[in-house]
Amino acid sequence: MRLLVLGGTGFVGGATVTEAVRRGWSVTVFNRGLHGTVPAGVHRLRGDRTEPDGLAALAGGEWDLVVDTWDGAPRAAQAAARALVDAVGHYVYVSSGSVYADPAALGLNEDAPVVDADPDSVDGGYPQLKAGAERAVREVFGHRALVARAGLILGPGEDIGRLPWWLRRIERGGDVLAPGPAELPVQYIDVRDLAGWMLDAGARRLGGTFNTIGRPGQTTMGELLGACVAATGADVRLRWTDPASILAAGVEPWSDLPIWLPAGHPYRGLLERDVTRAFAAGLTCRPVAETVEDTWRWLREVDTAPPRAGRPLHSSIGLDPSREAAVLAT
Repeated sequence: MRLLVLGGTGFVGGATVTEAVRRGWSVTVFNRGLHGTVPAGVHRLRGDRTEPDGLAALAGGEWDLVVDTWDGAPRAAQAAARALVDAVGHYVYVSSGSVYADPAALGLNEDAPVVDADPDSVDGGYPQLKAGAERAVREVFGHRALVARAGLILGPGEDIGRLPWWLRRIERGGDVLAPGPAELPVQYIDVRDLAGWMLDAGARRLGGTFNTIGRPGQTTMGELLGACVAATGADVRLRWTDPASILAAGVEPWSDLPIWLPAGHPYRGLLERDVTRAFAAGLTCRPVAETVEDTWRWLREVDTAPPRAGRPLHSSIGLDPSREAAVLAT
């Protein structure tokens, strides 16, 4: 298989390149050449799709499959799709569950309404950017387009810092503010499982839109944090705390306490989506302990989560120790 990855040095793109190389595929990446590295044997084309003639390096190439992780202006996704429509057999676009219109109801499937978005737009919020790019790719490639609506993505290489924050916090030891309840379901996907499924589905020329995330309740906050304790071997006590007490203290779910979205939160539905379609199409997910252990192994090698390609590190991720201590003291 001849694979083209638009991007290819960030979190999802990097995992996709790594998996394709492992399979023995011929891999080309297209990016600005300003961030990250690629494995030996990967052909790197340079260009900036937001600039005039920025896609020129793609001219004359032919590939069986392209994977695109773009999260910028939909017009740039549109331009890339148009440039590749006769050069690529199948187009996989990595989208997000964020495209669903509010409120995000529990159990929503791929037919649920999405935000209004223009495939020719040059700006907008993250949901509009992703939804607009989805439309752009579909309009150009039609049934040759696969849209993978991912959700919470974890695993080695994570460039947001959610699971890395929990691992480093637990490594410090002591009493840890654990947002309850421990049995709260967590729906996520390991980046390697996402990459593998996209390559499998793309090679089969599978078209359509899929919620590409693990099954609802595949793990819980208790299992996830317990796996962090086991992986780090830290001397800690998880202090499970009622959500009402945490929220009353002004602690923000998802940002102050990564991964956690309590029951009743406006975006809770994004962690309890229907995945029947993706699993029927072959999606499988590894155990949470494997994701956590491998992320910890990687994190110790790199020391800190990397910045996103072309973007600053999310410094707002995680609760300040003094605020954590204050909540635990109440």
